[in-house]
Amino acid sequence: MEKELLFKEKQYFRQPWLWIILIGLNGLFVFGLIKQIVFGSPFGSKTVSNNVLVIVTLFTFLLSFMFAQLRLETNITKDGIYVRFFPFQLTFKFYPWNKIKESFVRQYSPIGEYGGWGLRGLGKNRALNVSGNKGIQLVTDDGLKLLIGTQKSDEATKVLEYSGHLTKLVSLS
Repeated sequence: MEKELLFKEKQYFRQPWLWIILIGLNGLFVFGLIKQIVFGSPFGSKTVSNNVLVIVTLFTFLLSFMFAQLRLETNITKDGIYVRFFPFQLTFKFYPWNKIKESFVRQYSPIGEYGGWGLRGLGKNRALNVSGNKGIQLVTDDGLKLLIGTQKSDEATKVLEYSGHLTKLVSLS
């Protein structure tokens, strides 16, 4: 990655509703473990073995840990845009300016256009997003349309303009 970093953003899944669900699941299964293993009283009307209960509880904690680690990282430099969705992408994917036909910041509908947040889309229309409804839209020479979610839409627009790579100005209201 070129040393002159013009824009850097790290986004995490920090939506309260998501964490309420995950913490609630963890609490429910910890309660079930204690009730069934410590007190010997079956957890639920159709009980499972202690081993299955331990595995399911560990799975819910693992799922919570995974969501805590998930992050979208975007770096804009003089040579292009670097993006990764960790831990699914261990290395940054590089989009050089000479392969990008269009780049601009726009408002979008995460559910309507991409079916939600995360690594979304197939083929030539993809999105990497964590929350919100604003993103950096790239269109490459080979027809790939990639939307990279951002919480810093004004700053991203200014950086694209400053670097000479803002291809259109879109109203974000």
